[in-house]
Amino acid sequence: PTDAAVVAEWNAIRTRLRDPVILGHAGEFAAGASVAGDIFERFEAAAGEHNAHETLEETSEEHYAGFEEGLGELRATLEAEDLAGAHDAMRAADEHLRGAQGALVGREAVKPLNVLVMGAHVADADEGFEAALNDYSGALDAGSGVDAAAEREDTGSARAAAAEAFGAATQGGYALLPEAVAGAAHLAALQARGWDAAALASLGGPATGFAHAAALTVYRARIHDAAWLYENGHAEAARRRVENVFAHFEGARAHEALEEASEDAYRRFEDEGLAALSTAIENDDAERVAGAVETIDEALVEGIEALGSGAEPALLEAGYVKARVEDAVERYRLGEGTVAAETARGLFETFEANEADFHETLEETDESLYERFEEEHLTGLIEAFEDGDDAAVEEHAAGVRETLLAFETAAGSTAQVSAVESGYTAARVFDAGVLDDVGESERAAELVGAAFQHFEAGAGGFHGALEDADHDRYESFEAALDAAGSAAREGGNVAERARAFNDEALAAVYAVVAAAGGSFGAAASSVVQDTLAHFEEATVHELLEDADRAAYEGFEAALNDYSGALDAGSGVDAAAERFATAALRAQFAVAGAPGTARVDESDAGDSAGDEPELAGGPNVVEGVPEEADHVVDMQAVAFEPAELTVQRGDTVAWAHAAGEPHSVTADEDELPDGATYWASGGFDSEQAARDGWKDGKGAVQSGQSYVRTFETSGEHGYVCLPHEAAGMVGSVVVE
Repeated sequence: PTDAAVVAEWNAIRTRLRDPVILGHAGEFAAGASVAGDIFERFEAAAGEHNAHETLEETSEEHYAGFEEGLGELRATLEAEDLAGAHDAMRAADEHLRGAQGALVGREAVKPLNVLVMGAHVADADEGFEAALNDYSGALDAGSGVDAAAEREDTGSARAAAAEAFGAATQGGYALLPEAVAGAAHLAALQARGWDAAALASLGGPATGFAHAAALTVYRARIHDAAWLYENGHAEAARRRVENVFAHFEGARAHEALEEASEDAYRRFEDEGLAALSTAIENDDAERVAGAVETIDEALVEGIEALGSGAEPALLEAGYVKARVEDAVERYRLGEGTVAAETARGLFETFEANEADFHETLEETDESLYERFEEEHLTGLIEAFEDGDDAAVEEHAAGVRETLLAFETAAGSTAQVSAVESGYTAARVFDAGVLDDVGESERAAELVGAAFQHFEAGAGGFHGALEDADHDRYESFEAALDAAGSAAREGGNVAERARAFNDEALAAVYAVVAAAGGSFGAAASSVVQDTLAHFEEATVHELLEDADRAAYEGFEAALNDYSGALDAGSGVDAAAERFATAALRAQFAVAGAPGTARVDESDAGDSAGDEPELAGGPNVVEGVPEEADHVVDMQAVAFEPAELTVQRGDTVAWAHAAGEPHSVTADEDELPDGATYWASGGFDSEQAARDGWKDGKGAVQSGQSYVRTFETSGEHGYVCLPHEAAGMVGSVVVE
């Protein structure tokens, strides 16, 4: 039974292999490469004794290696925008999975599985599937109906014909396969349809959920303004700031969106955060004030990650970091150099912790920008604050602004950058309100003027995007910004004008996002709704309900939740993963092995308990030694950071962070002259390390790290042997 379930899972993967290529055809090469990477990571993280990864390796090492190599090539060719190469890589990966299916259940059984792949991607009738299609006239005839309807541009008929083709393909399997195999494959096809929806949802402009996330980012800045006022003896003004945030959130469009996306984040933001902060300020309890601010920030980050998708949380984090750096600069100007340095140091720590995936996204987008931001400007800013160096503070603050705006425009669309910049501008105007409250009205006016100049200079395309999206909103945005400046210059209520401007800034976010056309969430939702409707009438519905009631209920609930996430435009990636996990559990149940798929929430995605009993060897230790000068995290298929610069005598620890056991194995051809060979396992040559890995030696497992001290200058290249095909390579430069 487990073989049938795994073969079905391979079919889901085969079907999903088409998605990256389809995205490439749409010109969305980055999105296609991302999907290919997601497929690899999910394959590597497969849990349980009987899973797609382990069974493929046990069935055929040739097909296992070929599949991983093809999948790695698929991602690489899409990154290079090589569509022909992507087609070749996809076919190679597919052929190896198909070959493994034949080895496990017989070649004849693969034919109806091929048709299920075709049924899920009915327009993708490759030459390789034609022989199988000839065995199923119903599926072939229905597929022809899709083509004919599409040629007539008859969307309704095309959708009906596609549903008919999919139904014929799935039903045909029951005629030629054992019921358990056909049912498991049927559920795998439904899982694949879920992945199709996820790929579709990734296209187009940002969804409304991103606009909600941008609104939450402004709250993060406003809460830190309240803390700023409290710390400077303006408790009543601080408490008003918190109450204003509370009142604004109650009527905000983001209110319901946050509650639906993450009820836990919503509760912590309101109850454990805002309410607690207001009380702590009133009671003059500095420790509880700090704790409430931290709770609010963590809850909002969780909400932003739930509402955004792809690089969006990282983009918003960049805007937030810029706003907080501006806070630090203003406090430095007021003589609070120590506080400014602590603020910048805190930003450095959250950056290193990869909050909102900002660290990794920046590094992947542009390594030179990453280095300039972290090593040159953020580090330099901390030192400048500590040294009281005014010129250096100005230089590095400007450097942070420039590098992060460059990152935004490189990683995001104009609409996405506009949302980030609108929130950043609102945060600057709120800072002006704080400065006015502490008696710095002249500086407040300068700050609003600088924000206006930034907008007029383009603000990463925001100026033009807003003018094009809604000219009236563009004019009211500028008028509100000008009014805030006038209030600062003329002794008016700057805080009140800042709140009025914030309303315009958020309205501008929603306007630009709406004008960008939104995402393909509605179309993706239709795919999921059709999948649910198909399931309700399908043979596999009763099979699953009879086999495992809990798996049946979990499958339906996950499918409904997925549809809801697509409708809401938030939490789509997580919902897609949950549905795929529920489908996998259902596949094993129908195949006759209920409970065998390790997918319960308690261990979903955690393969630590299933790692083989491998040996580490010299310098593989439990935990991460305190004496380590640098730590490289070994993720599922990547070293983070992949490139590291150290000094002679520095000690580096490679810590297992995710996925299966890893190795750290030096590439003999990429070592400096005179360097001693090194690898986890203590081998004296690369060949010995590779041979040792086959015997289970040199593994760094969950909870362990490999440690090495570097004495030879130059660049040391290395790989992870089990994940080399996925591109898991790294280098250490010793200066």
